[in-house]
Amino acid sequence: MFQIVRKQSMAKGTIIRQDVIAPRIAKKIQAGQFIVLRVNETGERIPLTVAHADPLAGTITIIFQVVGKTTALLGSLNEGDSILDIAGPLGKPAEAKKFGTVVMVGGGTGVAILYHVTTAMKAAGNYVIGIIGSREKDMLILEDEMREVCDELYITTDDGTAGHKGFVTDPLKTLLEDRKDIKLAYAIGPIIMMKNVTKMTKEYNTPTMVSLNPIMIDGTGMCGGCRVSVGGKTKFACVDGPDFDGHLVDFEQLENRNRLYEEDEKVCMLHSIHK
Repeated sequence: MFQIVRKQSMAKGTIIRQDVIAPRIAKKIQAGQFIVLRVNETGERIPLTVAHADPLAGTITIIFQVVGKTTALLGSLNEGDSILDIAGPLGKPAEAKKFGTVVMVGGGTGVAILYHVTTAMKAAGNYVIGIIGSREKDMLILEDEMREVCDELYITTDDGTAGHKGFVTDPLKTLLEDRKDIKLAYAIGPIIMMKNVTKMTKEYNTPTMVSLNPIMIDGTGMCGGCRVSVGGKTKFACVDGPDFDGHLVDFEQLENRNRLYEEDEKVCMLHSIHK
């Protein structure tokens, strides 16, 4: 059992932060890695990337959006409640070394993952430029935390209620045009966002890594549920990733696979509400 010691409602209550006691994971996990948890005995296993780890306190921080039955159940837990199972750390850590100037791009809840990796990139001695976006101001998360670890930070919102009105690719395009010292772009967020980021960076020959979180079940490479096509080869996001060369990812296939269970999830969610 893994006890929740802090809970915070973010972004109109649709995004939840929980600090969970998991000392062994907190000691071992590195930026970019993830966990797989099960809320209770009848629950499904879901992957979540860790936004922060505090080895001294023995806690890990997870930030997630309530989008289905399992995340709704997890979000209903309060301080003092416990999660049944947490396995991790899983996956390969992000390659956080000194590149020079790096651009870190995040959208939605992907900013939670981005923050952990950005912190590691800054600690490695890079000049860090951050770009984070959301639909509206109230859906932005970790803005203050990102400002602390970025040398420059750009904000975008779809409706213009904060920062630039538009998408994360807008300031990214300006940066790629104006600066010739960008050595790496790193993107995490909705699939369509990562797809558009990599399409743009490819035009400027800027190496780009993306963090993928496709459908996962066991998280150890045994089930094959998280397979993705990278450079024409099948990879498993849970053991070969979650970070991959964005210019080689087949995003169309990834989009189709992630839509496989949308209707089933809706039925499951409605059943749990009316149960």
